[in-house]
Amino acid sequence: MTLPPSATDRLLSIFLLLSQYPILSTRIRDLMRRELFRQGFLDQKAFEQEVIRKSIQSQEREGLQHPQIEEPAEVWERRKAFLRDQLTDFYFSHHLSFELIDELIEEVLNERGVTSHEALFEFNPEVAPQEMLFNQGMMIEKLPPAERKPMEARLREIKVVLIRNMISDQLRYINIARDWFTISDLMEVHLHKIGHGRIGGKAAGMLLAARILKGCARDDVRNNIRTPESYYMGSDLMYTFISVNNLIHWNDQKYKSEDEMRRDYPKIVNDYDHSKFPPSVIQRLETLLTSVGKQPLIVRSSSLLEDNFGTAFAGKYESIFCPNQGSLEENLKALTHAIARIYASTLNPNALLYRRGRGLQDYDERMAVLIQVVEGNQFDHYYMPDLSGVAFSHNQYRWSPQIRSEDGFIRLVWGLGTRAVDRVGNDYPRLVALSHPTLRPSNTVRSIRRYSQQFVDLIDLKDNLMKTLPIHEVLNGTILPCATWLK
Repeated sequence: MTLPPSATDRLLSIFLLLSQYPILSTRIRDLMRRELFRQGFLDQKAFEQEVIRKSIQSQEREGLQHPQIEEPAEVWERRKAFLRDQLTDFYFSHHLSFELIDELIEEVLNERGVTSHEALFEFNPEVAPQEMLFNQGMMIEKLPPAERKPMEARLREIKVVLIRNMISDQLRYINIARDWFTISDLMEVHLHKIGHGRIGGKAAGMLLAARILKGCARDDVRNNIRTPESYYMGSDLMYTFISVNNLIHWNDQKYKSEDEMRRDYPKIVNDYDHSKFPPSVIQRLETLLTSVGKQPLIVRSSSLLEDNFGTAFAGKYESIFCPNQGSLEENLKALTHAIARIYASTLNPNALLYRRGRGLQDYDERMAVLIQVVEGNQFDHYYMPDLSGVAFSHNQYRWSPQIRSEDGFIRLVWGLGTRAVDRVGNDYPRLVALSHPTLRPSNTVRSIRRYSQQFVDLIDLKDNLMKTLPIHEVLNGTILPCATWLK
């Protein structure tokens, strides 16, 4: 499923695209109106009457008491032309596809004897609308190798601009990602994205890692890699949320003392939790929920610095499960509350102190949000993965001299992966050294039993809740694969 772009996004894209053709835009809009009239979306006479009516309204807003006689004819015609263009863009964005504009632009360029290949170099990718970059980038990628070769530099430029604007502006990331992502890969992100801004470090790292593995891993690995169905809330939406709900007064938390941070944080969480989202965002989230149906969701932080080079922010921000088993209204309420809690976690004292300790206090740390369908299986009224875990590239806990630290290790649990990320109470994940996967930290039956998983995190579909239950309670009367493997 892809999220349909909002009418506001399409309107802005049309305006930015036509601004690339300051002279030809008049002719292009003529063709846009032609299509609106031809396809029956507008009546030409009624359209011109609307232009006149709105032009008179604009005169009155600008203080003219007698619009028909106070304004010179040439100014009146210029005013009507401006309103006519505005209405053309508005109606086109609501009724016709963005791709059609490309065809109309090409038609106008052909009238002037400019080929589509030449047109590629007549716009600046740094300021062009994203739809234009995608269309031109895909056109280059589909060219035969001989025709594509002279345009490889332009294709790389387009990819870099898209990566920087949508995913990450970190140069170390861009230098790797530009060689792996295709325009089609980037289009998938665009189609699953809500709002403006970047998708944050966690989402960026996930996408690049999956793309590299699919490109160079062995067939048996590549054929078994699947990225969960994912949706991205752009980082700029966080500022919209803060402004709409008058939360700006909390922005100076990072400069306060630790005591002040910890004293204020419960109030911050409460304020964020009782805040609202703009109608345009609510509409997109409703579309998302309608598409995924009753599948459980996880709402994950994806700040601009998270999972970055040298700054993991592990455990500093929240991830919240939404069982998603209620009515659309109930599910929407749970989803928006989860997003608000993740926004609030940017002011979590632990995160702020982590930033301060690494010299990142003054960085503009906006929070994007990653929404994913939870991978797993249903057993009776419980839903959970067979196995979850977190992998480390270096093993700092060598429980035997045979283990090679550089091979890394995995922390595995049965059920949701929450218990693999951090140890909880007296419960223990299964540790697997990748150099010697069968070598356990404990070697006696008693110690193996003592240092094994006792509880499981899961989603109770019947109660519409995430729960932590004793393993024996879940196993009682239910046959589940992999459970005995962890013992």
